[in-house]
Amino acid sequence: MRDMLGREKALSVEDARQLLGTHLPAKELISLRIPIEQSFGRVLSEQISSPEDLPAFSRSTVDGFAVNSSDTFGATEGMPGYLTVSREILMGERPDFTLTRGRAAKIATGGMLPGGADAVVMLEHVQYADKDLIEVLRPAAPGENVISAGEDIRKDELILSRGTMLRPQDVAALAGAGITSVAVYEKPRVSIISTGDEIIPAGSPAEAGKVREMNAYTLSGLILAQGGIPLRKGIVRDVYEEIRDALGEALRESDMVLISGGSSVGTKDMTAEIIGSFGPPGVLFHGVALKPGKPTIGAIVGGVPVFGLPGHPAAVAVCFEVFILDVLRVLTGREGTGSSARRTVSALLAKNVSSDGGREEHVRVSLKEEGGELWAVPVLGKSGLIRTLVKAEGTIVIPSHVRGIEKGERVNVLLF
Repeated sequence: MRDMLGREKALSVEDARQLLGTHLPAKELISLRIPIEQSFGRVLSEQISSPEDLPAFSRSTVDGFAVNSSDTFGATEGMPGYLTVSREILMGERPDFTLTRGRAAKIATGGMLPGGADAVVMLEHVQYADKDLIEVLRPAAPGENVISAGEDIRKDELILSRGTMLRPQDVAALAGAGITSVAVYEKPRVSIISTGDEIIPAGSPAEAGKVREMNAYTLSGLILAQGGIPLRKGIVRDVYEEIRDALGEALRESDMVLISGGSSVGTKDMTAEIIGSFGPPGVLFHGVALKPGKPTIGAIVGGVPVFGLPGHPAAVAVCFEVFILDVLRVLTGREGTGSSARRTVSALLAKNVSSDGGREEHVRVSLKEEGGELWAVPVLGKSGLIRTLVKAEGTIVIPSHVRGIEKGERVNVLLF
């Protein structure tokens, strides 16, 4: 059965993804050790456990007085508890005394609790009755206003798993545990080839019949955000030999190749033929039941995944999310794939959205808060319009068997 363009009927998105998963060869990822200050956005190639308790000592979370909590039980503003202030604990020092019953020690936020103390009374809940005597105006429970030794992370506890992309807070946890270097995977290199006689560089003057390159910038940003290294190969004319030479060079130096433009059926469509000329398995699919992005090509050449993407900006962004992201996650060494590995928010649909059915449709939406609810507002427009991406904060998916979604229905928004 052929579609309206004369091709075999387009595959479902799920079937296309399964084909990619089946044919994507296992690749041994290279690991290297780097200082943690260079590790933001890198993917761990090792399991990391804490070499010590964090914190290494019990410390105060407020400015106040270290106490034995039992000395404060029953204290009220009308009937305060009285404690003698015997010492003051300075920041960065280890107390050389044990707090005895009926006594308190002045302490600052982050200060180390002395022996005999199990709580801290906030400064606001204390008043001086005399130079060395305080009135406690409310009780403190055991452990109140205190982070105990090992409460954050225990010695030998797993901090971060292999396959984790390091965020600033992850690197902070490493620093806190005294870990100053980590093993990470090398970043995959992704070549971007832009094709089309109508494409001109972004810095070129506007010309009739020409459009400035945009897709390479979209793809570069998406690749960087996912831990890859984009290699922009420039603009290649719609000439068979030139595209083939560009693809051959990219295959030699890349872990993945993205070809923007030249995937639709037309007189200058050569991308699928060129990919196939490099040998099996070659093109796995050419045409997917997806809107936007129907003409997408998925292929494996010499163990390197290759994608032929439509030229429309919105289609490029959608195809990256649907197909390329999962493959890139594998190449970076990240664990977890599919929609569960992506950021989503729940929202109510702000207006009816129809669909022709038969294709999985990805609709761009912006988000707004109104009446205490988060609303997804469809950003309507053709897939060739870059403004639909600029205005959008994510997409919603209309499954192929659904004719549309009504206003007020709850939807999951896949965030860009």
